[in-house]
Amino acid sequence: MTTYAVGDLQGCLQPLKCLLERVNFNPAVDRLWLVGDLVNRGPESLETLRFLYGMRDALVCVLGNHDLHLLAAWQNIERLKKSDTLREILDAPDATDLLDWLRRQKLLHYDEARGMVLVHAGIPPQWTLGKALEYAAEVEEVLRDDNRLKLYLDGMYGNEPSKWSKDLSGVTRLRVITNYFTRMRFCTSEGKLDLKGKEGVDTALPGYKPWFAHKGRRTRHVKILFGHWAALEGKCKEPEVIALDTGCVWGGAMTLYNVDSGQFQRCECSEQGNLRPQPAPAQTARMPDQS
Repeated sequence: MTTYAVGDLQGCLQPLKCLLERVNFNPAVDRLWLVGDLVNRGPESLETLRFLYGMRDALVCVLGNHDLHLLAAWQNIERLKKSDTLREILDAPDATDLLDWLRRQKLLHYDEARGMVLVHAGIPPQWTLGKALEYAAEVEEVLRDDNRLKLYLDGMYGNEPSKWSKDLSGVTRLRVITNYFTRMRFCTSEGKLDLKGKEGVDTALPGYKPWFAHKGRRTRHVKILFGHWAALEGKCKEPEVIALDTGCVWGGAMTLYNVDSGQFQRCECSEQGNLRPQPAPAQTARMPDQS
């Protein structure tokens, strides 16, 4: 059995198939880890979700901001924007099955045997792994609760509060947790977020750094695989931190990482001939309705 991790799909199914064929992926024995943002902006969001649902027993998946946006639109169609490529999912006859499966995925996955974490955006420097797992579980519980789902999805949008406090409660608390795991790029050592910064590591505001660059980060003992930050182009100098979003939907590449051997595979997405023209990656930093 081999385990692979893949960067943000965003509805780009053909590059994913290209990579899986290249490594002779067999869902009966192999496993595929996905860093979130499975859908939106790419040309085959519905087909991608159906493909993944069909091999769901071979997947470990964490949710990204675009996945949560899809769930919010499922509960409130007015959340859809013109730039979204999600309507075909909501109108599909199997939408309920697909989206009920999606909302049961994790925000954070920890493989204890490998000492490895899978997350969409990152883990703030002030949290231990134990706290991160605890806070992720709070959101995951609400996502699976029919009585609380819509309230959370309506309330998750927004940049404030910009910093975690243990005294936060209700939807406000869940919003901050969600922003850390699915939207974070730059923050201070205390975890204050800059959710407007979207470019490379050298564009941080004074006092801010990429979340993974803080010397006091409390998760340095684990290996972290993340996506979300296409502007990094898969380059991260921090030891044991692997950036997997290489901007496929923007005409870059999709990256596959062999979790056990450390080897990388890339499929140049422009060669697949199925990508829609899109704005520059800098426009994707916030929750989709705030771009």
